[in-house]
Amino acid sequence: MLRELLSGSGGIDPSRLANAAGLPSDPASLAAIFSQLQQAMQRSDDEGIDWSLALRQAEQRAASGQRQVEAADAERLDRAAQVAALWLDEVVDVAALPTPPELLTRRAWAAATLPIWSQLAEPVALSIADSLTRVMSEQAPEEMREMVQGASRMMRGIGGAMFAMQLGQVVGQLSTEVVSGGDVGIPLLDDGRAALLPQNIAEFGAGLDIPDDQVELYLAVRELAHARLFRHARWLRLHLITAITAFARGIDVDVERLEELAEGFDPANTDELRDAVANGALLRPKSPEQEAALGRLETVLALVEGWVDVVTADATQRLPKSDAVAETIRRRRATGGPAESALATLVGLELRPRRLRDAAAMWRAVTDAVGVAQRDALWSHPDLLPTAADLDDPGPLAARLAAGGQAAGEADAAFDEALEALLRGESGGDDAGVSDDDPSGGSDDERGPAAS
Repeated sequence: MLRELLSGSGGIDPSRLANAAGLPSDPASLAAIFSQLQQAMQRSDDEGIDWSLALRQAEQRAASGQRQVEAADAERLDRAAQVAALWLDEVVDVAALPTPPELLTRRAWAAATLPIWSQLAEPVALSIADSLTRVMSEQAPEEMREMVQGASRMMRGIGGAMFAMQLGQVVGQLSTEVVSGGDVGIPLLDDGRAALLPQNIAEFGAGLDIPDDQVELYLAVRELAHARLFRHARWLRLHLITAITAFARGIDVDVERLEELAEGFDPANTDELRDAVANGALLRPKSPEQEAALGRLETVLALVEGWVDVVTADATQRLPKSDAVAETIRRRRATGGPAESALATLVGLELRPRRLRDAAAMWRAVTDAVGVAQRDALWSHPDLLPTAADLDDPGPLAARLAAGGQAAGEADAAFDEALEALLRGESGGDDAGVSDDDPSGGSDDERGPAAS
């Protein structure tokens, strides 16, 4: 494509680009893609990627086959959310949400979550764009070097635009699969905000031989538990997003593999290129640092999902079919849930559910050992969270917490209160006995050199 463009014999063929990227190739979509590519070519490097392209693609994909939230669905799910909140109050020591869960259409979910998706995907998009321009500059013949350098900005814009449109397609597809705001495990909505997708909940429950009201109530409990946790642990959302983006920044494109594809590229057959992009063949193997970061990230994600599993199981004991719904969710995870497929495509991050059972077993052991309040106090600070070793063997952690007396969260709160008092200039309890005549609390000799 670049050779044809620079030689003046041709321009950009949107149908070939769309086919290579796995985007829609109908006439209306091609016209929109061509218009968006023209805008991308005119953007400067410091403007970054135009993620509005992703939003348009996501909303278009999500709107296909979407139905609006019916009044009957809204009334039924509102009742389920009220019951779910009451049941959760009995089994967790985290505050209720200030507002009930929103009922979203697929398109509304895509629009609400895209800002986080684009934040997670941008490091990879920039890495791919940089690698493409670097390959162009290094491999171009000497007589074309200057021309290629002039075209690199345009190609960077095109690459960013194509990546944004691919992201939109992925998010649009996800909007047809997820049943709630926290279904993918990572916090895609603001803290304290829960959401349910009535259309997808109905499709999830179809064919399960489980009453619809039980499916709805179970999923409402899970969503409220997830949203409550992130509102309770204010640090958790930023911690996870920062960890994912830091991991993504370390991703590098395999230039040699890219060159091999470029040399043998057949414009009439773009399946090889599309498969290479989709399965991550263009990304270099993870570095030891990335492997370590991935391990830490997977542990935190497993802790979140494991906690949600445990509290949902406790809160839904009254539901006759709760075990059947839980097993359906586990099978859905094991075959590759929305989070795994989306993150693997966007940031080269594969999330396996192998540690979720370990995390759930650990939270169960902690609950049995010290109760709900001390269990949930572990979310007060990242340093208090269980580690991967605790997932391997939760016994020592449960024993340590049981022998610790004061909950870690209470000790942390007491420290925060003391620090706040100090910053306000208030004196501590030991200073209360100091006389007005001797504000220093004794002679220099009595206080010793440390006091001076």
